[in-house]
Amino acid sequence: MSELKTLSTSYTTKYESNVRSYPHDFPEIFSYAKGSIIYSENGNEYIDFFSGAGALNYGHNDDLIKKDLLRYISSDGIAHSLDMMTSAKENFIKTLQSNILLPRQLGYKVQFTGPTGANAVEAALKLSRKITQRNNIAFYSNAFHGMSLGALSVTSNPQKRAGAGIPLSNSVALPYEGSLGGNGAEIKYLKHILKKGSGIEKPAAIIMETIQGEGGVDSASSAWLEDVYDIARENNILFIVDDIQAGCGRSGDFFSFDHQIIKPDIVILSKSISGYGLPLALILIKDEHDIWSPGEHNGTFRGNNHAFITAQSAIENYWKEHIFIEEVKRKSKIIENALSTISSKKNNATIKGRGFLRGIEFADRLEASKVQKKLFKEKIIIETSGVDAHVLKILPALNIPDNLLNEALDKIVQISTH
Repeated sequence: MSELKTLSTSYTTKYESNVRSYPHDFPEIFSYAKGSIIYSENGNEYIDFFSGAGALNYGHNDDLIKKDLLRYISSDGIAHSLDMMTSAKENFIKTLQSNILLPRQLGYKVQFTGPTGANAVEAALKLSRKITQRNNIAFYSNAFHGMSLGALSVTSNPQKRAGAGIPLSNSVALPYEGSLGGNGAEIKYLKHILKKGSGIEKPAAIIMETIQGEGGVDSASSAWLEDVYDIARENNILFIVDDIQAGCGRSGDFFSFDHQIIKPDIVILSKSISGYGLPLALILIKDEHDIWSPGEHNGTFRGNNHAFITAQSAIENYWKEHIFIEEVKRKSKIIENALSTISSKKNNATIKGRGFLRGIEFADRLEASKVQKKLFKEKIIIETSGVDAHVLKILPALNIPDNLLNEALDKIVQISTH
């Protein structure tokens, strides 16, 4: 065991850039983790309701996935290969197609981008413009799609946009469902800007999160989502779903748009697609839209073979068996019931999201941060979201044991209602 450190003597605190953010919310030095428990160097144990911002849907160091990764590493399997063909990539694509895409009648090709979600967003925007020969990308209020310049141009948070240091152009903001009061107002606005004479160039694509993870956990209804999708199709506008945080089971189904009639032109996946917290990002492209020339969009780390192994393992160990999906839905109901207790006990507390991506919005916009800090003292790691960090965001692992799930939820209910 390394010598115990305090934050005042931490090399991270002293030498890492001021840009770091999570240490301000979670002021501990963490050393190891298993499942839904994270251990600090000071001997504290925390229940993880953060899950690497949604990158650890199967918890920390899952035994089934780890076993396959260690076997591959110990056999000297290829670690780095750019986009060359490897057995690890071949097997992952086969597993993804046979277990996830084909059963859903989704005829997608797979493009591996750089290793982050923002890399995948950039590829999706670039491809959309190439396909349509149009410049604008439409995005939604409270959207978050990443921190690189293209991704920032379709991100709403003013603080993050300001960090670009230059004007962010070739994009147009749309109101998300309910932001104009509902009753069809947001759909009318979209139809209006697509009329001749609106003064707004028809966009190449509409990019959206069906559940806005970083933007405050707003969730689009099926009817509204289908209206936007139909308008996009009628106007020859590509429809992109950013499923970076809401995908891979977090919504209660593998894709956040499962069981709906929409079939996006492009789907963006990252975070938990690797199954183990390893960097991996990709876009799923309808076959007719795959018009890239070889090497037209590339990157040194677009072939993370270790992540291919863990991604294949996650699908085979969890998504082949229907019992896992049933368990996710059962535990989603436990979360929903606990949060309903908060809304019934506390005036003006709004419950948002669905599945394992849920939020509590308090009337006092400072309260979520206060609750988050109190929960950390109670050894629960949980974050906030929204433009003012005004929503407490709930992101446990999909396979969290019932006892830890209920223990954390009980504390959330207790602290949120007092």
